[in-house]
Amino acid sequence: MQLPGAGHIQLLTAPKGARQGRVAGQGEGCWASCLGATLMPGTGEPSPHGWVTMGRWRGPSILLAVLLLLRPLPAPACPHTCHCWAGDVDCRQRALHEVPPLLPTNASTLWLGYNLIAVLGARAFPSLPVLLRLSLPHNRLEKIHRQALLGLRELQELDLSDNYLSVLNPETFLPLTSLSMLNLGYNRLEELEAGVLHALPQLQAIFLNGNPWMCSCSILPLWHWLGHNREKVPERSSLQCVFPESLNTYPITAFGNDSFQQCQKVPLSAQHYAAFLLIGPFSFLASIFCCTLIGFIVVIYQHLRKEPQTWRRPLSSGGH
Repeated sequence: MQLPGAGHIQLLTAPKGARQGRVAGQGEGCWASCLGATLMPGTGEPSPHGWVTMGRWRGPSILLAVLLLLRPLPAPACPHTCHCWAGDVDCRQRALHEVPPLLPTNASTLWLGYNLIAVLGARAFPSLPVLLRLSLPHNRLEKIHRQALLGLRELQELDLSDNYLSVLNPETFLPLTSLSMLNLGYNRLEELEAGVLHALPQLQAIFLNGNPWMCSCSILPLWHWLGHNREKVPERSSLQCVFPESLNTYPITAFGNDSFQQCQKVPLSAQHYAAFLLIGPFSFLASIFCCTLIGFIVVIYQHLRKEPQTWRRPLSSGGH
């Protein structure tokens, strides 16, 4: 029914017999009076004011049900070994040997420093779509799997300092298309492949000091990259070689082209050396075989030349 001044409200009414029974208080009735609605004398139906009161009572219930349906799913609980607040997950100094398998999906900063993590395996982190900062300093990291950082496409800052890293796979950093800061300081890096740096298109700052860099031809890719990206290395003046000792007083960025002049020559690959090792003995054996064959042919030839003369001598003596 439509009530003037109360908007268009569509309500279902019970049959007349049921209404009278409930008005009289029979059974489980009082479907209108219990809701605070005023009943009209004689008919037992709620008055217009009663209908409005019942409509107002149902409105908040419907709204609450809609809100419950639309509310987002709860994020995973904070690991019991960590402390979480406002998107920050602090798991520092917890003697962890691996990354906690369940982390809040709304985490924007993850602190994992000062633990005992030695390896980051494939997909070491759960899905963290809004993670911006990942801190892993002062662990025992020796190896990072090439798929360890999958799912961290929004990551902007990565701290791997003060660990035991000696080799980095360029493929490891390919998922980090948004990374702007990388800290690799105080590890065990002697060289760094150019692919690691080229895999980070948004990189703005990188920290490399404190590593035992070896100034040989293997550091040439890093030297080339530093020459074109000096502004991205805040501590470039302290980036020095440990070996050879004659060069450990100069920063790597101070070296000129003449320092790597011998590296510009194309070195022989392992395949070339293997070919030389195979060709040497083979050529020696082949020469012996050829000499033996030639000597055999010469001996046969000389022997064939002497045989006709031997046949002629008896014939000449028989004539006399």
